[in-house]
Formats: sequence, C-alpha cells, structure tokens
Amino acid sequence: MRSEFMLNSGWFEDGGAPFRIPNLVAEAGKDFGVSDDRIRLALATAALREGRRVSQWDEAIAVAAGAGLDHTELRKRAESEEVRKRVEKSTAEFHALGVTQRPAYVMEDEIGDRAVFSGIAKVEPLAATIDAMLSDVAAYKSFAAHFGPSPEG
Repeated sequence: MRSEFMLNSGWFEDGGAPFRIPNLVAEAGKDFGVSDDRIRLALATAALREGRRVSQWDEAIAVAAGAGLDHTELRKRAESEEVRKRVEKSTAEFHALGVTQRPAYVMEDEIGDRAVFSGIAKVEPLAATIDAMLSDVAAYKSFAAHFGPSPEG
C-alpha cells in the first residue's frame, strides 16, 4: 500500500479473529457519541504502527478510551450482546460483497446505482466513479424536471 510507515506485526496473535475485540470496542464507542473513525484509527495506529496487542481487551479499551471514554463503561458496552450482534451483522454484510481485498469501498447513489471496489488504493478510479454517478443523478433530475419521474421498471 506504499505506506510511508514501517508497519509493525507485533500486534498479531496467532489464532482466533485478531480484530474481533477492536471491532467490538470501536462499535461500542458509537453508543457514547463517537460516530466518526477516531477509535478505529487509534486502534489501527496502535496495532499496525506501534505493535500494540489490541486484540486483547485491556489494550483495546486503553487505546479507545483515549477518545475521552470511561474504561469501565466502554468495556461493558463492548461486551454486550447488542454490540456483538451489530458487529456480526456488519461483518456479514461485508462478506456478502464477495470482495477479496482491502481496502473495499461501496458507493451507492439515490437512483440505485452501486459500485464496489476491492483493493483499489488510488483515488482516480474512485473519483471517476463518483463523477459518473453524480452525472447520472443529475441526468435523472433533469429528465424528471422536463418529463416527470422516470417509469419504474
């Protein structure tokens, strides 16, 4: 991925799902108002740059709590059935895409177009797709302004 950083594999522990706990912790953060990627980025940085073992509860919670969250409450929420089900659902949705590489992107527009990218690390194909999708949306709006809504088929 042409990273300017030397990645550190010290975080990886053999066996199990290595990012299960960080995913639960990041998802739990949403219940405390952290709806952006601060927690995910902090966990990824701690793991991939610093080699911290974020697949362990105490380490993942310590990293995520840096977003101003209470350790005890965050862990309680991350271990909850509700958070586990949300993570399982989003994981199943990801696997249903059938992608084999990361990063993976899904773009959808208001007229139902959908583009899925797997392993693309350059902005140009993503930008071209966004431009094409925005153009199509504008064309639908123009058609509707002149002739009414398009027939559904």
